[in-house]
Amino acid sequence: MIRAKKTLGQNFLSDANIAHRIVDTVSPSHGDVIIEIGPGTGALTRLLVNRAFFVVAVEIDSRLTELLEREIRADNLSIVKADALSLDWKKLINEARSKSLALSRHDSNLNRVRVVANLPYYISTPIIERLLSIGDHLFDMTLMLQKEVADRITSGPGGREYGYLSVLVQYHSIATRLFEVAPSAFTPAPKVQSAVIKLKMRSEPSVEVANERRFFRLVQMCFAQRRKTILNNLKAAAGSGGFTRDVESALGAASVASQRRAETLSLEEFASLYNGLYR
Repeated sequence: MIRAKKTLGQNFLSDANIAHRIVDTVSPSHGDVIIEIGPGTGALTRLLVNRAFFVVAVEIDSRLTELLEREIRADNLSIVKADALSLDWKKLINEARSKSLALSRHDSNLNRVRVVANLPYYISTPIIERLLSIGDHLFDMTLMLQKEVADRITSGPGGREYGYLSVLVQYHSIATRLFEVAPSAFTPAPKVQSAVIKLKMRSEPSVEVANERRFFRLVQMCFAQRRKTILNNLKAAAGSGGFTRDVESALGAASVASQRRAETLSLEEFASLYNGLYR
C-alpha cells in the first residue's frame, strides 16, 4: 500500500460511495474529455474511464503514476506525470483533444473539456487561478476542496468568507456548493472537513471591464486590510494604483459609500468602482 506524503498534502479518497457520488455529480457524457488533477490511487479515475470518452490524469507523484498505469488498463486513459502548478494547460488540453479524436472513428462531438480534482489545501487557490485564466477552454470544474476554501469561493457579499477569491471565481463562473465530505472518507483522514463544489464556466464574464488584470489588482487593493474602509484602502493604494480619477469622486460615481468595507461590495459594484477609477 502506498503511503501518503505530507509534503504533497496527500489524502487519498477511499470511500467508494463518495467516489460514486462525485462522478454522478459530474455526470460525464460520451463526448466529454475529463482532466483529473490529483488522481491519487484512482478512486475517481476508475469510474471516470467507464463513463467519459477520454480521461487525462495529471499526477505529480511517480509512485502513483506507476500504480495507475499498472492497475487501470484503458485505451481512453492518458496518465501525465506533471506538477499542476507549472503545467502548460492549453497545450495539455490540445493534446487531450488530439488523442481523444484519434480514438474516434468520426467527430464524436468532443466539445466539452471538464476538470475533476481533489485539491490539497496548499495548492488549491493557485491552481484554481490558473484554470480560471484558461476558462474559455473549459466547460466546468468539479472540485473537492478544504471546506474553508469552498466557503470562500461560494460566499456572497457580506459574509466573513467573501474576499478576492470569491470575486475572481464568480467573475469567471457560476459557483455551486454541492455537499460536504467527512475526514473518514480519506486515507489518511485529514483534520479538516472537505466540500465538493462545481464551477460552471461563463461564456462571457458577468461584468464588463476594460482590463481584467487591472480589475483584479483593484479588487486585491480593496481587500488589502479587511477591517479598513474601502476609502482608506484605496487611498493607501492610490500611489501605486495608477488611478485616473480621485478616490472620493470614483466612489460617488459608483454609488459606493466611502465607509463601506470591501466584503460588502458585489461584483457589479467592484466593476462600477473600477470604471470610475480608470475612466
